[in-house]
Amino acid sequence: MKKRIPGIIAAIVELIILAAFVIFLASTKMIPNGLLILASFGVLIITGIIFALTMNFKKKLPFVIGAILVVLTAICCLVGGSYLKKGINTLTEITKPDDEGVGIAVYVRSSDAAEALEDTKGYTYGILETLDRENIDAALEQVEGVIGTVETKQYADVSELVDGLEKSQDVDVIILNIGFLSLLEEREDYETVRSQMKQIHIEEIKKKADNSEQVQSDEELSKTFSVYISGIDSRDGLVTNSRSDVNIVATVNTETHKVLLISTPRDYFVPLSISGGIPDKLTHAGIYGIDVSKDTLGMLYQRDINYYFRVDFNGFEKIIDSLGGITVVSDYTFDTKNSQGYSFVEGENFVNGSQALAFARERYAFTEGDRQRGKNQLHVIEGVIKKAMSPALLKNYSKTMESLAGSFETNIPYDMIADLVRQQLSDGGQWSVESYSVDGSGASKVPYSMNVSAYVMIPDMNTVNTAIEKMDEIEAGN
Repeated sequence: MKKRIPGIIAAIVELIILAAFVIFLASTKMIPNGLLILASFGVLIITGIIFALTMNFKKKLPFVIGAILVVLTAICCLVGGSYLKKGINTLTEITKPDDEGVGIAVYVRSSDAAEALEDTKGYTYGILETLDRENIDAALEQVEGVIGTVETKQYADVSELVDGLEKSQDVDVIILNIGFLSLLEEREDYETVRSQMKQIHIEEIKKKADNSEQVQSDEELSKTFSVYISGIDSRDGLVTNSRSDVNIVATVNTETHKVLLISTPRDYFVPLSISGGIPDKLTHAGIYGIDVSKDTLGMLYQRDINYYFRVDFNGFEKIIDSLGGITVVSDYTFDTKNSQGYSFVEGENFVNGSQALAFARERYAFTEGDRQRGKNQLHVIEGVIKKAMSPALLKNYSKTMESLAGSFETNIPYDMIADLVRQQLSDGGQWSVESYSVDGSGASKVPYSMNVSAYVMIPDMNTVNTAIEKMDEIEAGN
């Protein structure tokens, strides 16, 4: 009996380690039941082997081999478990989006002596008449809580509001959604608007994030769904509303393993979900929130878009750098017009995060402009997918997980992602990805969010209808 005690202890330790690991795998909800049952049998077999090797302490060689197996198994479970745990934690974080924050700022003239809200007591406040009034009213209420009731003057447009402060000086201070400044800076006569004003206060108006808590059946969750992929024109983080320069709708059929990526140009002139039928540039929808962009594309493509992925440009760079760079396929040889002056050749290009961002944002180098930019964005997504699906990901796994948190978010529920992983492990099979870009013609129109003409792209409804047909085919499994 004394000879067997060490072996019994070794077998019990091994059983506890392996059983704990199997329980952990089950808790992730990602492992198919069949594999869990197989793993459970494996636990019993390995435990039996360990006991057989260590059952007699005096048989040194078998006992040492058994002890080494216990140590190796423990190390494998700890390393594998820590990798999986880091991935689970990251998924949990990015699938619980923070409340959306709308930055509403208070501006005075750059020459004004005011440095804080308290200094604006007695000032006349300029506000927008109808645009973004829900957020502006919320910010105004908070301002009045600090300095008391204020006199206001309303303006129909952002440029009129800024002019009321800078040119006519009818007002002493204005309240404005900071997202509108980037919109105004698109105009040549307002390129220096930020330097002419001084921000003395900012309120972050919180809006409940869309966590997609709607009830859906398991079949609806696992068979087909659509995702809005948004790249926001912001370096202030994900919770600040900003223009969306990447607008891609992914339609996924998990039974046929097909994904359709539809790219929509940022300047597409379409009614926003909040504009009462008045068209605006698609990119401007992002100023009003991710749900407005998602719902606007849903209106265009005549379907409910279930979920969204959102990444800001800082996060975009970090994710690609954490992957160790990616390979993108360029349709042309071209130089970017940005300050870095990156060059790309026709065919494959290995790029880091900064280069990939320049590749995805460039449009002036192409005769097709924003159309080609949309295609390049699809090329970047394909490059990320290929790198993330390769064994090379394991080299930078921890860094990649850390880069995702805080720079990338989705409202796809964790349970749904786990279900997709479990289904893939059960069924296997390769996924096929098809890309398509809708088109249009350039024109000069007055968008909903502006009071002057701006370049827009009038949708070519033939291409939009083609996109709708392709989406229908994917959903139908054809």
